[in-house]
Amino acid sequence: MRMSFFSLLFLNSFVSVTFIVNVGLVSAQCQSDQSRLLLQLESSFSYNNDSSGKLVPVKWNQNTDCCSWDGVSCDGGGHVIGLDLNSRSISSSIDDSSSLFRLQHLQWLNLAYNEFNPAFPSAFDKLENLSYLNLSHAGFDGQIPIEISRLTRLVTLDLSTFTFPGLKLEEPNLGTLVRNVTRLKFLYLDGVNLSATGNEWCQALSPLTELQVLNMSGCYLSGPIHSSLSMLRSLSVIHLDFNNLSASVPKFFAGFPNLTSLSLTYTNLSGRLPDEIFQIPTLQTLDLSDNDLLRGSFQKFSPNLSLQTLSLSRTNFEGQVPESLGNLGKLTRIELAECNFSGAIPKTMKKLTQLVYLDFSFNRFSGPIPSFSSSRNLTYLSLGYNQLNGGIHSTDWSSLSKLEIVDLQKNKFSGTIPPALFCIPSLQRLFLSQNQFKGNLSDLHGKASLLLEGLDLSSNKFQGQFPMSVFELHGLKLLSLSSNNYSGSIPMSAFQNLRNLSYLDLSYNRLSIDVTDTDISSISFPTFTTLKLASCNLMEFPDFLKNQSSLIELDLSKNQIHGKIPNWIWKATSLEHLNLSQNFFVEFQRPLENITSNVRFLDAHGNQLQGQIPILNAYDVFYLDYSDNNFSSILPPHIGDSLRSASFLSLANNNFHGSIPRSICNSTSLDVLDLSNNSLSGPIPQCLFQMTVSLGVLNLRGNNLSGIISDTFPESCKLQTLDLNQNRLEGKVPKSLGNCKMLEVLDIGNNQINGNFPCHLKNIATLHVLVLRSNKFNGHIDCPGNNSGWPLLQIFDLASNNFSGKLHLSGLGTWEAMRPNQDKNQSKLKHLMFDLLEDDDQYYYQDAITVTIKGNELELVKILTVFTSIDISCTNFEGPIPEVIGKFNALYALNFSHNAFTGSIPSFFGKLQQLESLDLSSNSLRGEIPLQLANLNFLSFLNVSNNKLVGPIPTSTQLQSFSEASFENNAGLCGPPLKTKCGSSPAKEDSPSDSETGSSIEWNLLSVVIGFIFGLGIIIVPLIYWKRWRIWYFERVDRALSRLFPRLGRETKKHGRRAKQNQRRRT
Repeated sequence: MRMSFFSLLFLNSFVSVTFIVNVGLVSAQCQSDQSRLLLQLESSFSYNNDSSGKLVPVKWNQNTDCCSWDGVSCDGGGHVIGLDLNSRSISSSIDDSSSLFRLQHLQWLNLAYNEFNPAFPSAFDKLENLSYLNLSHAGFDGQIPIEISRLTRLVTLDLSTFTFPGLKLEEPNLGTLVRNVTRLKFLYLDGVNLSATGNEWCQALSPLTELQVLNMSGCYLSGPIHSSLSMLRSLSVIHLDFNNLSASVPKFFAGFPNLTSLSLTYTNLSGRLPDEIFQIPTLQTLDLSDNDLLRGSFQKFSPNLSLQTLSLSRTNFEGQVPESLGNLGKLTRIELAECNFSGAIPKTMKKLTQLVYLDFSFNRFSGPIPSFSSSRNLTYLSLGYNQLNGGIHSTDWSSLSKLEIVDLQKNKFSGTIPPALFCIPSLQRLFLSQNQFKGNLSDLHGKASLLLEGLDLSSNKFQGQFPMSVFELHGLKLLSLSSNNYSGSIPMSAFQNLRNLSYLDLSYNRLSIDVTDTDISSISFPTFTTLKLASCNLMEFPDFLKNQSSLIELDLSKNQIHGKIPNWIWKATSLEHLNLSQNFFVEFQRPLENITSNVRFLDAHGNQLQGQIPILNAYDVFYLDYSDNNFSSILPPHIGDSLRSASFLSLANNNFHGSIPRSICNSTSLDVLDLSNNSLSGPIPQCLFQMTVSLGVLNLRGNNLSGIISDTFPESCKLQTLDLNQNRLEGKVPKSLGNCKMLEVLDIGNNQINGNFPCHLKNIATLHVLVLRSNKFNGHIDCPGNNSGWPLLQIFDLASNNFSGKLHLSGLGTWEAMRPNQDKNQSKLKHLMFDLLEDDDQYYYQDAITVTIKGNELELVKILTVFTSIDISCTNFEGPIPEVIGKFNALYALNFSHNAFTGSIPSFFGKLQQLESLDLSSNSLRGEIPLQLANLNFLSFLNVSNNKLVGPIPTSTQLQSFSEASFENNAGLCGPPLKTKCGSSPAKEDSPSDSETGSSIEWNLLSVVIGFIFGLGIIIVPLIYWKRWRIWYFERVDRALSRLFPRLGRETKKHGRRAKQNQRRRT
């Protein structure tokens, strides 16, 4: 149960009134001294006329019996024994000489909820007959005087407070305060600073053996809860909320025979909740919410339980809710929001006839929604953010006449919405967004609740003409119908009927909002705070917005608005969010120099803005996106000075030129800086790399930047994405880049970077993408020593470098992301991104990458975490293809082409069931194509050309669907799609020695020839020292060998051509 701390304190003090000792009223005359003392007390009072509470001053008539005065009660002898002055807005002081302390017969005193001067009087010990003392929220602060501890007859003591600095118990401490008041049954110390450990405060309470109610919320208590508390067997209410107990819930709580209420919210509980707590037969209220480390699950609920309120929201409870929940027939409130519950919601919910409030939101409940028809007292129903499906017709919504709020958003509900749901007379808010509901709302005419304030049907499958009946809902404050399939034309003037409307979102339908004929002088529009009309076929900037002085958020993106951005839009002093992206704006209306705008989020990307970049006089800008326009100037030298508060700055895909100004480093709040795809030149300012102490994304790809990557990354580097692709950078990968332990995307391809493979990055366990292609790297890629590798690596691109050697298991075996994903359904929903605001998914940076797949470059505008590829083409790797590749069952693309791999094509390729692209061309692979390749059902690109493969291409498989080019230049390969037919006998596989040259040679014949040549050489040895004779001799020998072995000559020429091609490719 979510409750503010102050509300909880108020409730506790209010509940305390129920424990007041009844004082009998008698007809005896008030004693004169008692009357005189009360009048003196009244005369000392002053009042706060500005108090937020209702002013109820004390007015006593001296001509009447004081025992009849408001708030006064007497005993049979005419002595004042009860005085109730709570909530009177009294603002004067009470000192020790006050006549209050001479009313020595007082047994009951309530001064709660006033505004007395802070000095806490110390004369309360003079009222030795007090059994009830309530000073809660009376305005006192400081140390609680020790005189309170001398009121030995106290049964109820309430000193609760929420003021600052408030009350405290140091000297005396809690133990001293309660040591002598052993008759206490009701103790309320909420908000009093006790600053005590579990052992201290638990043992301090041990003398209070009759204690029934213990309220000590927000008292700076720590844990664990000591076992001495278990001695207080009379405890009925335990409220210890808002303390840092940092402990588990003790099992002995289940042993309190009279426990009715246990509340431990926001106490940092951990461990598993004992199952016995749920079986306490007397327990009526259990609130353990907002303890995210507290674990537990539901067992069977017995029928004899008394639970009325059960709140476990924002804990780590999990599992299913059992059908025995229906045994809790007295339950009025159940809150299980933001836990880890799963499975179906039990059908026995229909037995909970007393239910008033239900919140199961933000879990993983699935299946159909049960019927709530019998819960006729239900006012609040929230099942949002689950995986529930099916229709919602199981409930007779017309029977729930008290229902005020229904939240079913972000599930998988389908079908139509029952008209009766809209017609509930008390309905105020209806949230059904992000489901699969369909149909239309044409039946609402004259039926919907007149109290409806919020209606959110966005992101469904509603279609047809726009439901004009919504204009009859005059009480609407929020209306969102975005992301559906509504059609039709709506005049903006129609919204004048919804005078209370402040939030309107009609984006992403097939609507046309007509603002052209709007006479703003004759129409009274609602006062909008949020207006979203994205993709509404707007043709011009709405003029009526000139008078919207309360507008906070405006979204006109993805329309067809041409011309200039009007300068009057910056005069809306409340406007903070402005989205004008993807229109046809060409410039900002001038002048802009003297405009001070409060816009913090400005998105103008995807227009045709040109000229110089406008920097508004906006020092509080948080988000600024000018990408995908036609700006063509240099960057303003002082751009960083104007954006000191900016978190996001994107100027990508424009025509900016010149150097990056050093002032950009003055934007010290930047999380994302994207200057990609411009014509910027010169070195990268060294301070940009030093900014990665806070900078999360640095994207400078597609420019003409030169120089080196500065080795100045700080130890506390927070960089998540570094993209420097397609520049002219030189040097080596800096060692300090290894400090960026949060790095996910590293793309430095298409530069002139040299050196060895960056082994110093191997301990960055978060790395997903590594692109080094088209640089001047060399050497082996295996790294010495033990390291954790890259378990999350999903894109690995080393193509077109000078790497060499073999691929080692130690370098590849740690790539767990290439293996089958155990949580595939969840991971498919994820992609690499940088969140600017944790609680707002509207503002984020989307990582993108360019990969080469199926022989073509492909830009991935979203890098899904399930996409995996390896590209090491055009390098010098050799040896067999490592067996670990066969374990990469999640691999989508593999390119090993233009290397020197040898051996056969491994049969384990048949296990890579996700593989769509496989390129093994231009290697020295031999043997037959394994039949297992036919198992790759998703394979749409295959290239094994320019190898030494032999034998028939497996028939009756999809391998025949590939072109002839996929298999060409394999001398021993035959069968479709090649034109070469296979003979009756299978082709002979090359011997190991043959495989090195690619020739088939008769070695016996060659031995005879060589013997003859050597014999001849012995005869003419003296002659070979003559230069002329030597030249003649070698020409004759070469000619003889060429005639005897013509294939040897062809192969030699072919190898020579390939070497030249490879050399040109690397160049």
